Amino acid sequence: MQDAQRRTSIPRRVLSGLHQPLPPGTASVRPTTRATPRATPRAAVVRDRAGRRLYAIDGIRLLAALMVAVHHYAGTNRVDQPGNRVWDRPVSDIMPTVFRFASYGWIGVEIFFVISGFVICMSCWGRSPRQFFVSRVIRLYPAYWFAVAFTTVVLTLLPGVWDRLRTRDVLLNVTMLQSGSGVMNVDGVYWTLWSELRFYLLFLVVVWTGLTYRKVVVFCCVWGAAAMLAPISKLPLLELVANPEGAWYFIAGLALYLMHRFGQDLLLWGILAMAWLMGQRELGIRIDEVEHVSGWRGSVLIFTAFLLAMVAIALGATDRVRGRWLVTAGALTYPLYLMHYAAGTTLINRLRDTMDARLLVVSVIAGFMLLSWLVHRFVERPVAGLLKRGLDTSFARLRNASG
Repeated sequence: MQDAQRRTSIPRRVLSGLHQPLPPGTASVRPTTRATPRATPRAAVVRDRAGRRLYAIDGIRLLAALMVAVHHYAGTNRVDQPGNRVWDRPVSDIMPTVFRFASYGWIGVEIFFVISGFVICMSCWGRSPRQFFVSRVIRLYPAYWFAVAFTTVVLTLLPGVWDRLRTRDVLLNVTMLQSGSGVMNVDGVYWTLWSELRFYLLFLVVVWTGLTYRKVVVFCCVWGAAAMLAPISKLPLLELVANPEGAWYFIAGLALYLMHRFGQDLLLWGILAMAWLMGQRELGIRIDEVEHVSGWRGSVLIFTAFLLAMVAIALGATDRVRGRWLVTAGALTYPLYLMHYAAGTTLINRLRDTMDARLLVVSVIAGFMLLSWLVHRFVERPVAGLLKRGLDTSFARLRNASG
């Protein structure tokens, strides 16, 4: 049984097709009007004239999640091996055209990271560290807790593809800190949450000092330098903090948000260009060392097209894009990402002989999209409300405590 997806830690270059992301950018996506770089750092967040969401980002989120899901089901090196536990034979023999496209779906991970940098910077502007902390907890944990329980139940009732973790390891997964504790993930896709959490902790320092154009730019430059130095430093702590595999994608998102809020300038274009240059190198290394199913040119083309789409969003070219269905699409992305992999490949293993393989992939994805909507409606929203009230009360009590 291959259990690479349950690694106890995430060393450099373990970002495999068995470990795909999500994260997906996980904050509420609402735009602010552009200001000059001299805007006061602690001013309230300014919304556009209509208070509109950035609907285009919601759509890109869902597209990225679907890319990752299709990749896991029909595009990884693992499912293209003879006798694999998902399809039993190479997926390129079963549906060659789907495989050629699905083999590039792992780029959805990098898309998530860029969106996360953009959205986290947007959602933090004008907020206190306490508000930032509460917003992250109520956004990340409710769906995640459900996903841990759901996946564990599926793997217990339907064994044979993935091994269920020991109960004590499942319980530690509830904290979302299992990678830092050397414990395996219930589902391999959770590795991206560890990358996201490290980004949040770093950015919290900037939030604590008060966000300004200058501070975010300095943060991008310092973090980027650390990410470049970490691999040759041979210092595990620096590699852990600097996150060289993901840093430049987050940095690209931060630069794009600064363009959105303050307007473009040569410095921001320079940061974005550096992020693209470093990113294309990371794509190539990942293909060579992990994926083995796609080409560098195609991967860079897809990533570049996505960055150009994000530039269009940042500069206001998509302001007229709107639609309630896009709001729903954005809401589905996070639970879909968390639940689709281990449980979905297990279902494919059980149903692969019952229908056409392409129809099966579409059906499984559609089923998980429906489940994701139910989780958002009946788990995320009510539990997030309870958590917010409880945390607000706790922080108020802490603030007013006399000793």
